[in-house]
Amino acid sequence: MTENGYLTLAKFLLAACLTTMLSGCSLFSRVDNETQVALINKLPAEIPQRETHAETLLVLAPATNPVYDTTRMVYRVEPYQIDYFSKHEWGATPAQMLHPLLTLSLENTHYFSTVVSPPYFGPYTYALHTEILELTQDFSSDPATLHLSLRVQLSDGTSKRIMSSWVISLQEQLQENTPYAGVAAANEATAKALQEVTVFVLEAVR
Repeated sequence: MTENGYLTLAKFLLAACLTTMLSGCSLFSRVDNETQVALINKLPAEIPQRETHAETLLVLAPATNPVYDTTRMVYRVEPYQIDYFSKHEWGATPAQMLHPLLTLSLENTHYFSTVVSPPYFGPYTYALHTEILELTQDFSSDPATLHLSLRVQLSDGTSKRIMSSWVISLQEQLQENTPYAGVAAANEATAKALQEVTVFVLEAVR
């Protein structure tokens, strides 16, 4: 191969390497107009535990206020008015994220020999019904606050009678006025709510 041939080959290889490097950078670099996806997946640091009983708890999928039954993140800058972020959303609906966290938290109490969720067609001792009433990043207050509200009900598996009902309402301060700070606050509030749910259930069945 001539000297010119070697130079041409070297230039080609250099260009190929640069193209590969740039492609790699673009693959992992954040694009300004890209939607940012977040999760709620934090469990309580401490969960009350009890001696195991031969009982089955059915954890139903949470119902949701239609306003929050979406992957879009809700925020508020004025009282009585809500909106959705355009470039930030949840990786699943709040109900879809909360359901497995409820199940795992209640399993970790060790009170029930079995904790199940739909689809389940066998007998069960108790059923837990949950409704998400609110999940809002509120920037109308100072400091900004995450509002999380859940209604929980425990019913008897045989009679279907509601044994106990409770509304959990939490407010978690945002560390800064950003959607990501709202995500962090939502995780903190959810972990606290899950801990309260476990206490509620254990008190209702004792």
